[in-house]
Amino acid sequence: MPQNAWYAAAVNEVVDAGLLSGTSATTFQPSGKVTRAMTVTALWRLAGSPAPKSSQSFSDVPSDAWYSQAVAWAAETGVASGNGKGAFQPGNLVTREQLAAILYRFAQHMGYDTEGQADLSGFTDLAQVSTYAREAMAWCVDAGLLSGTSPTTLSPRGQATRAQTAAVLMRLCQGYGM
Repeated sequence: MPQNAWYAAAVNEVVDAGLLSGTSATTFQPSGKVTRAMTVTALWRLAGSPAPKSSQSFSDVPSDAWYSQAVAWAAETGVASGNGKGAFQPGNLVTREQLAAILYRFAQHMGYDTEGQADLSGFTDLAQVSTYAREAMAWCVDAGLLSGTSPTTLSPRGQATRAQTAAVLMRLCQGYGM
C-alpha cells in the first residue's frame, strides 16, 4: 500500500486497532468490497467485542464462523438485522447507504448524539438514497463520517470499499474519542 495514498493513515489505524484485517500478511486490498460480516465485525470490535446475550443464529451464519458473535451482537443490539426470512446474508456486499444506516444504528446503540442532519440537497443523486437510509446518510455526512464521492454525488448505491470503510471507522474513532 502506498504510504501517500489518501487512505493509508486510516488503513494503518484500523488495522493497528484490530478493527479490520489485511487480506494477507502484507496486503490490505483497499479497493476490495466490504461484506455485511466484515462491517458488523469491525463495529463489534470497536464496541469492545461484547459477548452477545444469546447465540442468536441465522440460517446462514454457522456458529463457528469468524463473524458469528459479531452478527449475534449486531442483531441483538439493532445495529444490523437479517432479511426477515431467517438469514443474515453475511457475504452480501455493503453499499454506501447501507454502511451509513449500520453506522447510524451503531451510534444510536452507543449513545452518541445522532441529531445532526446535513442538507443533502446539493447532491445530484440524492433521489437515489433509499428512504430508509436518508436520515442515516444525512447524519453520517453531518458527523463527517461520509462525504461525497465527488462534490455533487453521494453514490449511495455504490459498493463501499475497504479503504472507504477504514476511513469511516477512523473518523468515527476520532470523532467520538474511541
